[in-house]
Amino acid sequence: MVDRTMTGFYPILSMPFDDQGRIDVEDLQKEVDFCIEGGAHGLGIAMASEIYKLSEAERDIATTTVVEQSAGRAKVVINTGAQGSDLTILYSLRAQELGADATMITPPTLMGATSNEIRSFYKRVSDAIDIPIFIQDIGNAQVPPPLAAQIAKESENACYAKVEVAPVAPRVAEAHKLGGDDLIIFGGAGGNFFIEELRRGAVGTMPFACVPEMFRNVWDLYHDGKEDEAIQDFDKHLPLLKTLGQGMGIANYLGKEVLRLRGVFKTVNVRHPATPPDDQTFNEIRRIVERLELAPASVA
Repeated sequence: MVDRTMTGFYPILSMPFDDQGRIDVEDLQKEVDFCIEGGAHGLGIAMASEIYKLSEAERDIATTTVVEQSAGRAKVVINTGAQGSDLTILYSLRAQELGADATMITPPTLMGATSNEIRSFYKRVSDAIDIPIFIQDIGNAQVPPPLAAQIAKESENACYAKVEVAPVAPRVAEAHKLGGDDLIIFGGAGGNFFIEELRRGAVGTMPFACVPEMFRNVWDLYHDGKEDEAIQDFDKHLPLLKTLGQGMGIANYLGKEVLRLRGVFKTVNVRHPATPPDDQTFNEIRRIVERLELAPASVA
């Protein structure tokens, strides 16, 4: 029976690289501990982890590191999407073999797949693996709510959706309504619409990894019936989320800079192509971190 119990906040890990461009396993282990100690219910390796820039061997290193370091303390979701069904199945089976609790998959879009082809794509992957699939709905690989709901009805393991196409809140509401009991909704988009998503039926979100304690506090307050307090804490962090949410590339640098300032990462290296922020933007993110009094991590 597929695991349909996942809820909460699942930060998407930044991928640390050393000065030779290799995955910094030590820093990745520290990030896992940092997020779990901050209250994360799960962890993800996905687009914000630059997974599309990793070799297959590096995917194995990253997945193994996160699974072993989490040691059952948090669920692990690995993005296994590719431009063909066979390759997606290969990546998904490997993630399953290495201990991942779920996959997250965008549809193949390079050749302009039709809705029927996308449905067949998810069905093939679902039939080939034993762990859940998060259907990822992003701007350049959209899975509109009616299509996501149809996929979930046809493919047993494709029972989660990560919805992050603008306008996010109405799209979450539509996916929740159309998906019914077949489709479990998470939000994305950097966590910028966390509370709006919860109000509309989302059971979790997949935000940036650099402020886990805030997302856990907002989650707890909201589910304790203290929505006003949840909003107050969330709104205090909006300048940080806004600055991080400037698009892939620059966001990779800035998320890593926050993790560096908090003592988790040693570097902010990002794989090319990616747009580095200018000095003023780095200074702005540093001032926000200081203003929020984000303490250095306690992880060794």
